Formats: sequence, C-alpha cells, structure tokens
Amino acid sequence: MRSRYSAYALNLRDYVLDTWHASTRPERMERFDSGVKWLGLTVKRAWMASDDEGFVEFVARNKPPGGGPAERMQELSRFVRCEGRWQYVDATEKVPP
Repeated sequence: MRSRYSAYALNLRDYVLDTWHASTRPERMERFDSGVKWLGLTVKRAWMASDDEGFVEFVARNKPPGGGPAERMQELSRFVRCEGRWQYVDATEKVPP
C-alpha cells in the first residue's frame, strides 16, 4: 500500500498499473492527475485473511490541482499475492472475519 501511495505521489503510472491485479486493472489510466499534491498516508490497520489475501484500511490526504481545500480519501483495499507479488484488487466495504 505504501509503495502504491508513493507511486501516485511521484506520478509513476506504470508502477501503479503493474501492482494492480489483472482481473480489475484498467488498460490505461486516463485521469492519472499529476497536478494533485499528495499530503500524507495513514495506514489505519492491515491484516491477512489467508496466506495470499490481505486487507489494508488507509486514509490518504491530497490537495487538488488549482487550489481548494485538502481532501481526505479513506478506503479498505483488498490485495492478493500472485506469483510472490502483492497486487491491488479493489476497494471493498466488506470487512472479512
């Protein structure tokens, strides 16, 4: 999760796509906005549901291009391990047991 946040902050589109699971990865990221200023990441909690599935709840703060108030994005992300590498699958509202 931290490396994906850093990739967004550094505008590393290829890294974001490479760490996105093929089942949910877009072909391209049209709205990858380099004008966004990322202000910080707080990982609230992370846990493993199995050896190959994990979840991360986080808050990312950013300032949109052109000014305006800072925004806060909170998400519960699901990751799976594929061929030894963790990949982002999706955001979920379900909290597994």
